[in-house]
Amino acid sequence: MSNRQHRTLRRALAAAAFTTLVATAGALPAASPAAAATDRPTPAVITGHAPTLVPEAGDWDASHHRFLLGSLRHGTVSAVGTDGSVRTLVRDPALTEIAGLRIDPVHRRVLVTDLDNGVGEHSSPATFGKIAGIGAYDLDTGRRLFYTDLAAVTADGGDHMANDIAVGPDGTAYVTDSFAPVVYRVAPDGTASVLVRDPRLAPGPGSYGLNGIVLREGRLVIGKWDDGTLWQVPLWNPAAVRQVEVAGGAASLLHLDGLLGRPDGSVAGVTNALAGAGRDARVELRSDDHWRTARLTAVRSSVDPTPTALVAGPAGRAYQLSAGLADAISGHPSDSFTLRRI
Repeated sequence: MSNRQHRTLRRALAAAAFTTLVATAGALPAASPAAAATDRPTPAVITGHAPTLVPEAGDWDASHHRFLLGSLRHGTVSAVGTDGSVRTLVRDPALTEIAGLRIDPVHRRVLVTDLDNGVGEHSSPATFGKIAGIGAYDLDTGRRLFYTDLAAVTADGGDHMANDIAVGPDGTAYVTDSFAPVVYRVAPDGTASVLVRDPRLAPGPGSYGLNGIVLREGRLVIGKWDDGTLWQVPLWNPAAVRQVEVAGGAASLLHLDGLLGRPDGSVAGVTNALAGAGRDARVELRSDDHWRTARLTAVRSSVDPTPTALVAGPAGRAYQLSAGLADAISGHPSDSFTLRRI
């Protein structure tokens, strides 16, 4: 074979190899890191360790494949991996304790409630039971976007404790107050107002009142911790707040804490045994009449003590959060927490 024929053959083989490589690349694109993370199985039980973190609530950040948990002890927001790894995302001196936490995916931010329940390391006699605030932070960087003093909005000088948050499709937030018969409305820019003020929502003496809150069919469904009652607030007519009649063992809702709206339209929640009453359990509620009435369809005992929230997880799953709240209240905060898939 001549040199010219050799050169021609090499060029043909190289062209064929290049064509094959291009075709293969087009047929089998490389998986992105995010896709690879999504494909990883999520453990049934996630145990996290961080000094006295005491997370009370959280949410699933699908864009980063992580949980975000708020610290009742430190007033910080932590990013928690599915392997239990913990790193701080938000550290804002304006925050004393964090109870409620929800992600607003439309505006790519995380919303948290600020309070002083006497558990935080920055709690003080001057601020105990007087703080009700909401902060918004960038989901990527943790940078503060706004902080709003909700207690100032009431202008009543009374006791206040911002607890849980529900977020509407447009980013409007709705916040419960456990020390006052109030639900706040917070616009996407942080401007706040009182949505509901009703004496029926007041807590019992020395107790906590309004707690978990979810948005269902244009209505807020709200749990009351001290007596286990359930309430609904139609957003088009907030003055028409009414108690939801619960069938199937309403007594099982005593100390109803965090609530989570499920994709099938039901509402799941946890109850806990604090102050010598209630039980550590997970409950499920369903309604066929737009939450005028509801039925208790499941009550399952918790293997972990003092659960405080159900946290959305990957692939539509949910996790129960337990972080030793009873120990923290007694002055012995734990260094670990558990997310258990339900």
